[in-house]
Amino acid sequence: MTGLQPISFDLARQIATRKGLTPSRVRGTETIRFAKGASEKLEAIEWPEFERIARERRLTVYESGGFMKLMRR
Repeated sequence: MTGLQPISFDLARQIATRKGLTPSRVRGTETIRFAKGASEKLEAIEWPEFERIARERRLTVYESGGFMKLMRR
């Protein structure tokens, strides 16, 4: 695996869709992540809300070989 590289939200959405991941928020917080499957601790959110929260928290999606991670810019 090569180093993580920043990617656009559009590309993150494409990768997430291909991998069956959904944008999610930890219930009662502004913590966001990609989720696969249902969880009592997570609630699925729409992509525009995911992007808004990421921008407000100054987070960028980084990717390497299909692995994605949210980190501060």
